[in-house]
Amino acid sequence: MTFETAPVPSTPGPRVVTVVQQDAHVPLDMFEEWLDGVELRTIHSYAGEMVPVDPAEVGDGLIVLGGEMSAVDDVVAPWLPATRALLAAASASGVPTLAICLGAQMLALARGGRLQVAAPPGIEAGVIDVQWRPEAVGDALLGGLLDLAVAEERRSTPMPSMHSDAVVDLPRGATWLASSAMYPYQAFRIGSAWGVQFHPEAGTELLSAWANEDDDVDAAEVRDAYASRADQLTDAGRRIAEAFVSLVNESAVTDAALV
Repeated sequence: MTFETAPVPSTPGPRVVTVVQQDAHVPLDMFEEWLDGVELRTIHSYAGEMVPVDPAEVGDGLIVLGGEMSAVDDVVAPWLPATRALLAAASASGVPTLAICLGAQMLALARGGRLQVAAPPGIEAGVIDVQWRPEAVGDALLGGLLDLAVAEERRSTPMPSMHSDAVVDLPRGATWLASSAMYPYQAFRIGSAWGVQFHPEAGTELLSAWANEDDDVDAAEVRDAYASRADQLTDAGRRIAEAFVSLVNESAVTDAALV
């Protein structure tokens, strides 16, 4: 079953952010609360809702969430080609875009990068330390986290994680922003889009649910790791959400001034 989509114009008032949810078990979670001040329009692509290809149809911003499938598993997930095309177009057209986990892998592929399915390091699960690179200084979405880390005499930020596929080559022209001990490409920017391999939106219940579904992951260890750093994790996720809302609002104001 498919559902028709209509253009979402940028209008005065709350800005519209389109969310592409690719898996019933990978929702916006904590971002529902943290993306305050924008109107969220969710496309449930896994349920047959049509993904637009024209970035003019997403409104003022775009978020593409994760999922259990591979970024190239077009037979199992027939919406993937349209979503990759949307990510390519949105990132090149100035629409503020945040692509998370599977979404980040799709963004990299859409812009000419390379992905490895079931990468040899294995599953990166639980809470990881995201190491900020010098290129993250002043970054509009993630630079604030680096500033906070430096102020606290560290160079990393804890983040929830759950993946085994990984980007192995960034697209030409992308800016590499962060790494982890296990996988190098934890965050990057290309055009008006950011890809993050980690899950800033995930709270403890959602992360624990993912861990429970994988026999290769120690769910109790994941829960304990989250609990031990819960304040830092929620603060970091909230900061990313708030920074994204600021980007959406600033972009919409700029666009309106140019009309």
